[in-house]
Amino acid sequence: MSETVPVGGPIPMQTNPSQRPGPSAVRALAAFVLLGLLAACASIPDDERDPRDPWESYNRVMYQFNSDFDKTFWKPVAEGYQFIMPDPLDRGVTNFFNNLRDFTSAANNVLQFKMSHAVSDLGRVLVNSTLGLLGFIDVASNLDLPSYKEDFGQTLGAWGIGPGPYFVIPILGPSSVRDGLGLIPDWYTQPVAYIDDVKTRWALSLTYAVDKRADLLGASRVMEEAALDPYTFTRDAYLQRRRNLVYDGNPPMSEEDDYLDDE
Repeated sequence: MSETVPVGGPIPMQTNPSQRPGPSAVRALAAFVLLGLLAACASIPDDERDPRDPWESYNRVMYQFNSDFDKTFWKPVAEGYQFIMPDPLDRGVTNFFNNLRDFTSAANNVLQFKMSHAVSDLGRVLVNSTLGLLGFIDVASNLDLPSYKEDFGQTLGAWGIGPGPYFVIPILGPSSVRDGLGLIPDWYTQPVAYIDDVKTRWALSLTYAVDKRADLLGASRVMEEAALDPYTFTRDAYLQRRRNLVYDGNPPMSEEDDYLDDE
C-alpha cells in the first residue's frame, strides 16, 4: 500500500500549529530513516542479489511483517467495508479521493512542465467538485478529461533522479528511496493535510486507506495464487510499473532490463 491521498498546487506555509507535523509525524520520519540505516547492514550472497534490491534481507523481513499485518488487520477491515458498502456508494468514495489526488497530480505535472496534463487535472477537479458533487460522481471522465495521477516520485524521476534501492516501508509497503521520500511533499499538496480538525483529517486518511485496500482485494488474491515467491513478484511488478510511469509508458532500455533478460 504504497500507493495513499495526495493533491495540489503550490500551497502557502502553514501558520496554524494544528496543521504542522506533530510528534507522531516526526517519529514516523525518524523510523523511516532508522530502518533505512539498519537495512544497509543486511545482506545476502552477492551471486543471489538483485542489484536493484541491495537491502533484500531487511526488505523480506518487513514484507513479511506487512503481509502478516495485512492478513490480521487491513484485509479483514477492507472485506468488512466492501461487504457493508453498496456498490454505488463505494464507487462514490473512491471517486471522491481520486478527485483529491488530482490536486497533487496537477502540481507534479506543473513541476514536470506537462502543462496540458496539469490543465486537464485542474479541469477535472473543477468539474467533479461542482457538477460531480465534491467528486463523488466522476463527471470529468465523461467529458474526456483524462486523469494523469502524477506524484513527486515520478517528478523526481522526470528530473533524472534514479529510484535508488528498493525499500519496503512499514505498513505502506513496496517503494524505493526516491518514491518513499516523495510521499512527504505529496502529503502537503493535498487538501486533507490542511483540515484544522485532527480527528477529521485522520478519519479521512483512514477511510482512504481502507477504501484503497478494498479496491485491491481481487488483485491480492490473484498474486497469492499465482506467485511462487510473492516478495519477488511484488518487487518486480512495483519497480516495472514505477519505471513505466516515470517514462509515460515508454522506458528506455537499461542495465536493469539486461539483468532481467539474463535471469
